[in-house]
Amino acid sequence: MIEIIGRSSISQAIRDFIHKVAPYDEPVLLIGETGVGKEVTARKIHELSRRKEAPFVPVDCAAIPETLAESELFGYKKGAFTDAREDRVGLIEGARGGTVFLDEIASSSLSLQAKLLRAIEYCQIRRLGEVLFRQVDVRFIPKEIQYKVPYNTKYHCSN
Repeated sequence: MIEIIGRSSISQAIRDFIHKVAPYDEPVLLIGETGVGKEVTARKIHELSRRKEAPFVPVDCAAIPETLAESELFGYKKGAFTDAREDRVGLIEGARGGTVFLDEIASSSLSLQAKLLRAIEYCQIRRLGEVLFRQVDVRFIPKEIQYKVPYNTKYHCSN
């Protein structure tokens, strides 16, 4: 179990925030400087949510090469490209019922950001090589998304 330690008013405000948002499925945007504990906060939100028994999937978008990002995040259909010998589930779909923590989205291409925005807003992804969108049951917790991707908190992903 993750514990948020500290006695300051800011630490208490963070604990209060976590307990306030954890029961809901809406995406939660975490903004803060490097090293302030955004991933720890995301993990604690997941741990206190109804999704706690499902996976928590942290995704560092900056660490995924641009040429692989779409297939890593959304998966692909057999035959979508030369080495696609079988269908593959991506990280988002693989988090089925859980939480996806999206780190460094601003480092991704605008095209990938648009696809992530659709996933966050409509809970839909499209594997490479497919025509139709798939519904996903995940909660998104993006970090520092404010510079390149418009964000609207009224959307959430649940069945």
